Amino acid sequence: MNHPLGLVCVSASNVVRYKTITRKRFLQFETPEQEQILRDLYAENLRRLIIALDFCAAHQICLYRMGSGLFPFADEVIGSEILTEFADAMSQIGEQAKRLGIRMVMHPEQFVVLNSDRPEVIKNSIKVLSSYARTFDLLGQPRSPWALMNIHGGKGDRAQRLVQVVRNLPDNIRLRLTFENDEYTYGVADILEICHGAGVPMVFDAHHHVIYEHSKSYDDPSVAVAFEAARETWEIPHWQVVHISNGVESFADQKHSDYITVMPKCYRSAPCWIEVEAKQKELAIEKLQHEWWNSDANVLTPMIKAVEMTGATAQPTVEQTAIATPSLLNQNSADHASDYAQETAFTQQITPIQ
Repeated sequence: MNHPLGLVCVSASNVVRYKTITRKRFLQFETPEQEQILRDLYAENLRRLIIALDFCAAHQICLYRMGSGLFPFADEVIGSEILTEFADAMSQIGEQAKRLGIRMVMHPEQFVVLNSDRPEVIKNSIKVLSSYARTFDLLGQPRSPWALMNIHGGKGDRAQRLVQVVRNLPDNIRLRLTFENDEYTYGVADILEICHGAGVPMVFDAHHHVIYEHSKSYDDPSVAVAFEAARETWEIPHWQVVHISNGVESFADQKHSDYITVMPKCYRSAPCWIEVEAKQKELAIEKLQHEWWNSDANVLTPMIKAVEMTGATAQPTVEQTAIATPSLLNQNSADHASDYAQETAFTQQITPIQ
């Protein structure tokens, strides 16, 4: 069983990159200029999203976490209106993802806090989540955890407030929402309580768990217990999403390493989708495909040099703009496409997201 592996936002190579503009710079322009800046920026980033999907398909990557900064200012009236102009193009891109068998998800920023003591913070967080939900709607993605928006628990000791807020969210947000355990504030037991109370799935992060529990390895029995407990929160179990990362200086180092060299054994025990949080991105995924997919080993070879991937098809460049250019997929990707069917002139101020 080859578990689908996920790319987080950008590639280690320069193929998958996006554009942005700072708020300070944006606000220096008058409204007509702002509108044109956003129109150009959104068009460019949609073009690059097409490239990202083809890149994933070419590398047998079936899960793609879109960056939360894909459409800056889309949570404001000016951005929302401009984004509407791209409704047809976004619908086509969503269809492309379906054809390629690629699941699209998102991880909103850390400032999204639904249980803050400050009502204005909660209000703004819902506003931001509403904008992301609208992006998924425009992309034709289902209102379900298939197209999840994953957040952390937020402010400590506010679990009941979080449950109450989530229960009152509009369906386009609530039905996509998931919660993830973190390293210091909301461990697995805390997040599980929230997920059961709010009726949303839990995304299990094994690295966060071992840091929180001060465990010495992924072989600690609590890792498998937590994985299975999280799985029970998914109405469709084989849609379960988990995260994997390794520490740089030590096993419990919070900072992410370049590659994954240690995997939890329990991740092999059931179908799940694995977001790979490693600095070398697709190179780290390729390493897992070659070593973890093709063996029973969970401790892999030491980090390898970051070289250009071998055996991959030629990649589209940012100059290629075809709206739908399906790439050949292996049977594994086709299987995930069937899962999906279950639910139905840039200014100089615009700079690349690295």
